[in-house]
Amino acid sequence: KVLDASTLSFGTRVRWFAICFVAGIVCSILGTALLWLPKGIKLFAVFYTLGNIAALASTCFLMGPVKQLKAMFDPKRLIATVVMLV
Repeated sequence: KVLDASTLSFGTRVRWFAICFVAGIVCSILGTALLWLPKGIKLFAVFYTLGNIAALASTCFLMGPVKQLKAMFDPKRLIATVVMLV
């Protein structure tokens, strides 16, 4: 099953988790640093958004996308998920 995290080995999942997580942090920090440039608000929006997407993708490698989405839309987390996506 393509969407199942178990099709990847544990080492591969952890490796891609780390890569995506670090990329997310770097993009978020870069976006924040670019905020002070002219037209920096647009660069901030792009890089900060990419950082958040990369950070979310990182946990998909550990849990799998279906389990990730089920956890995100759990009634306890629904408000936080909607706020983050909006």
